Amino acid sequence: MKQHLSVTREGHVATVVIDRPPHNHVNAALIHALADVLDELDADTEVRAIVLATEGRVFCGGADLSGDKPLTTDDGESETPALYRGAFRLFSAKKPIVAAIQGAAVGAGLGLALVADFRVAAPEAKFSANFVTLGFHPGFGISLTLPRVIGGQHASLMLLTGRRVKADEALRYGLVDQIAPGVRAAAQALAAEIALNAPLAVEATRATLRAGLAEAVRERTEHERAEQDRLMQTDDFREGLRAVAERRPGQFRRR
Repeated sequence: MKQHLSVTREGHVATVVIDRPPHNHVNAALIHALADVLDELDADTEVRAIVLATEGRVFCGGADLSGDKPLTTDDGESETPALYRGAFRLFSAKKPIVAAIQGAAVGAGLGLALVADFRVAAPEAKFSANFVTLGFHPGFGISLTLPRVIGGQHASLMLLTGRRVKADEALRYGLVDQIAPGVRAAAQALAAEIALNAPLAVEATRATLRAGLAEAVRERTEHERAEQDRLMQTDDFREGLRAVAERRPGQFRRR
């Protein structure tokens, strides 16, 4: 999956770009490849801040839910545990991350955006935790990380309605730190501002601010996965997948 990742450097800022057209859907292999890249950048003493970006019109459309057995590997086994181990690795990264978000950040794509310390959004960006629309439980640690960023009330609104939140509303929520037409350049400017400071002090301060977060994500994803595994066996989940694919409201029957 590293063929879908590229890294460029300018000064003390590294920009990591995901390019997996058309919607930059994530799977376990891609998340672990991204974690490998972040590990390499953590070991690079010249890098002080990281920009996480994607190519195309969509930041990330979430996990791939296509096919008869969604979220499975080629041998038919669930890949969700591997995906969430990758999420733990992303949250274990040591250097500040600024996400540049264009288009939609949906489901696991929202979870990926929440890995970052800061989010810069294009004016047309939209954010959605659409899990209940699909008939299953939030994952990727979102039930923990979203309330941590925007507070319990706004997180509950997003998680229980599955609604899409536009960039200006996301800015009011605190989900977005800045809206900019040239989103990647603006994210790189913020990362460069961070990189001007003493790197040991920045990393120590970030570690204090995020103390226990990676372990909390690991614990929460274990619970999320158990709930997802249970709900993915229901008729409502299968109906949710059909409804989203057919762009219609789901006809859920509580079974």
